[in-house]
Amino acid sequence: MENIEIDITNLRESLNNKLVDSGWEKMLSPYINGIDFDHIMNTLVQNVNRGRRFTPKFKDTFNAFYECPYDKVKVVIVGQDPYPQLGSADGLAFSCSKKGKAEKSLQYILKQTIGDFTDTGRVMYTPEECDLRRWANQGVLLLNTAFTVEINKIGSHYHIWKPFTQYLFDNLNRHKKDTIFILMGKKAEEWQTLLPNCKILKCSHPASAAYRGGEWDCNDVFNKANIELEKLGKTCIDW
Repeated sequence: MENIEIDITNLRESLNNKLVDSGWEKMLSPYINGIDFDHIMNTLVQNVNRGRRFTPKFKDTFNAFYECPYDKVKVVIVGQDPYPQLGSADGLAFSCSKKGKAEKSLQYILKQTIGDFTDTGRVMYTPEECDLRRWANQGVLLLNTAFTVEINKIGSHYHIWKPFTQYLFDNLNRHKKDTIFILMGKKAEEWQTLLPNCKILKCSHPASAAYRGGEWDCNDVFNKANIELEKLGKTCIDW
């Protein structure tokens, strides 16, 4: 296989233009224009050239910021890393818009937010229900602690994205102090110390329930988030 190359200058320009459209450029452009971002991109390219393909695609990696404008952010859901299966991840944590079919983690989430599809006689959730852009457009920033993952290798890119995630959470803590964070799982909880100014809600990761079977204890985080939004005088999320 022929090695791929990436024009970081063009990539940076494209990202910055999209971030301007969604209002994230002031917060994220200083990092994207720096050498630490170059290191992340070069590491991903090196991995691909060694036969280690990743998901989601470059063009989808920052979709969470494109779909949830900066000025709208009021809830941040934090998972671990994208779905490792090829063709499932779309750049928004837990969303399955690419396949139109819910992966196990999303099935557990949707069961809590809109109910069990089997109760209505259906055999699966609809593609519209699997597309979490409907949450993002309401002000829910859907993040993973790593923005990419090697195909079928969970946790493989956590170290690659850690500097960016640290930069992002530090800035969200300083500039979005009323934001409600829902930390799902141990990896997400590791970042709690960077968020002293934000309201923290915690629950296990839905993948843990999928792994062991049985019900997922979400600690009622979706209802609790809306209660906190009401206290702040903000519109609740239509989960």
